[in-house]
Amino acid sequence: MSDSEGQPTQSVRCALPSSPSAECVSLAHGEGARATRQLIARHILPNFHSRQLESLPDAAQLSIQTDRIAITTDSFVVSPLFFPGGDIGSMAVYGTVNDLAVSGAAPKWLSVALIIEEGFTFQQLDQILANMSAAAKRCDVEIVTGDTKVVPRGAMDGLFINTTGIGELRSDAPSGPSSLHPGDAIIVSGPIGSHGMAVLTAREKLALSPPPQSDSGPLHEAVAALLNSVGSGVRAIRDATRGGVSAVLHEWADAAQLTMQLSESLISVTAEVRGACELLGMDPLYIANEGTMVVAVDPTNEAEALAALKSCPQTQGAVRIGTVQPKTISPVTITRLLGVEQPVDEPTGAMLPRIC
Repeated sequence: MSDSEGQPTQSVRCALPSSPSAECVSLAHGEGARATRQLIARHILPNFHSRQLESLPDAAQLSIQTDRIAITTDSFVVSPLFFPGGDIGSMAVYGTVNDLAVSGAAPKWLSVALIIEEGFTFQQLDQILANMSAAAKRCDVEIVTGDTKVVPRGAMDGLFINTTGIGELRSDAPSGPSSLHPGDAIIVSGPIGSHGMAVLTAREKLALSPPPQSDSGPLHEAVAALLNSVGSGVRAIRDATRGGVSAVLHEWADAAQLTMQLSESLISVTAEVRGACELLGMDPLYIANEGTMVVAVDPTNEAEALAALKSCPQTQGAVRIGTVQPKTISPVTITRLLGVEQPVDEPTGAMLPRIC
């Protein structure tokens, strides 16, 4: 959602502090009575078309086709709510779907809990719910249950979303980083750092032209294509959200007791993100992504893995960025453009808070 100049819309609240309004969420909408039913009937159900939601049961009844499922939960508190390339609603769906997908599960169902600040406009709420609905359809997942709470003005910043996702686990789900071997190829599915820099640009109103665009998007099709093509040749998959690629590789190095060796010349970064990072003194390896994953594969399957990823729109920029090596003093290293190999420090905190 943008204004006429293409800038992300900021959170807007109604001027009156307590009186219920047809245009804004009031505390009455969270009390479970008539106003709550109106909120659900007028704003939520029209966006979330689900047989499970029609009768508003306390629990959804699901038919599971496998004896192995995956379940994940996440909360989204991004600021601002709208940013170049996405918004909190679509990101909540994609982020949950991606956590299931990289675990080797086919995403099937989502729950959605909305925590809304008093005075939040229905116009923005409707836009966010519509974007959630569109994202769920794109991922072929069904929103089957949820909850709504309203908190007093000033208790939070507009809107928080909590989601839980359930998926059917594939028989060829990756075994994880403990299965890494020296020589394995490390692949990143596209340019890195886009989401964190898009949020920072919007939050701080940086006059960058063009601004970085978030990579927020679904990875389930790419993971399915990868596993269908390579199967057991895939060692590990992880979406590189908070802490970026560096955080993922440090976790893998610790689990496998090996070293992740990178080459800076192979890492893909968009011109917009690179320029913003140089301006602000930030390293893209530490910047969050919302639709980019790190994959480790058997070196004999590298070409197949890259071909499978490049066949999907979300991951068509996939590249190998390094290899797994026997353990050295540093768990993650990078060979810089001038040929000097340096350690990559583990992130100790978020460069930018509230990016998801």
